[in-house]
Amino acid sequence: MSDLFQEMNFKDHEQVVFCNDSDTGLKSIIAIHNTTIGPALGGCRMWSYKSEDDALKDVLRLSRGMSYKSAIANLNLGGGKAIIIGDHKTDKSEPLFRSFGRFVDGLSGRYITAEDVGTSVTDMEWVRMETQFVTGISRALGGSGDPSPVTAFGTFMGMKAAVKRKLGKSSLSGLKVLVQGVGHVGYHLCDYLYKEGASMVVTDIDEGNLKRVTTDFKAEAVTPDGIMELEADIYAPCALGATLNDESIPKLKVPIVAGAANNQLEVEANHGQLLKEKDILYAPDYAINAGGLINVANEISGYNRERAFSQAEGIYDTLETIFDLAEKEDIPTHAAAERVAEKRMSDLSKLKNIYLPRQNPMAKRDN
Repeated sequence: MSDLFQEMNFKDHEQVVFCNDSDTGLKSIIAIHNTTIGPALGGCRMWSYKSEDDALKDVLRLSRGMSYKSAIANLNLGGGKAIIIGDHKTDKSEPLFRSFGRFVDGLSGRYITAEDVGTSVTDMEWVRMETQFVTGISRALGGSGDPSPVTAFGTFMGMKAAVKRKLGKSSLSGLKVLVQGVGHVGYHLCDYLYKEGASMVVTDIDEGNLKRVTTDFKAEAVTPDGIMELEADIYAPCALGATLNDESIPKLKVPIVAGAANNQLEVEANHGQLLKEKDILYAPDYAINAGGLINVANEISGYNRERAFSQAEGIYDTLETIFDLAEKEDIPTHAAAERVAEKRMSDLSKLKNIYLPRQNPMAKRDN
């Protein structure tokens, strides 16, 4: 247990909740990183982790990233995340997600959940049967539905900012993009790239996902092991995290890394610096993929799809700010992104007494 508190202190987490329900088979962890700016909002991921230690490590990393993502996207929200240990293809049930919803409800709004890798709109609607502190529900129930299109659009706009900075081009037409992971977000990203005139080489562990993208967008499919060594203009990691590491970065033959995955750098300080030394422009993950968070955050005050896409378009400007600071200070882009996010959190921490006690963040939403 002492190791857990050391890890929480190291990453400045406020609270970690372990959720167990033997009747439904629920094994879940909810991590609340920071609520300085507002209640912690972050998705619930369902995954077959190799160990409980791996699950804890993942939720701590992801929740911390959500704090930075909220801050850098100028949202009045904090950072949190949840994981459910299990196979998302075989272990889902209404009782399991309703049980998870009761644990979320017990936090009284400190944490607001949403869909993530391995969970869906349907799952969140089961959660909603037990708590109001959930987003990512269907439009029929007053929500926004699948956030993937907005995540993909924001990532696409971030790519355009990176291409403008690194290659001096205002369009992605004629460029070659390596897309690793073509599930929900990756598919919609490929759609934007195809319409822009880019060519794509794609990979995924799911053959169905590959077939759909190669058919719809004339993309070339390769094995997961082979994509990192190909020459291209952009490498876009859109699957699970930590694909940028000691082994993979030396193989890269691209001038830009810009994708939708979370926690792309296995070790932020080491691998962000290594990308800089290789003269590869890295679009920090929590800045470029903030569209999904922006989308579900809009549900809190009443969803407006046009407003969500407009805010996601602002990711272009956010990345320009990060690139400017990185160039001015001669620091890696991930470090510049941290400074931008931390400044906002620090500035608003001075107003914390004004925010407390907070109103129920979901009070205005119909139940």
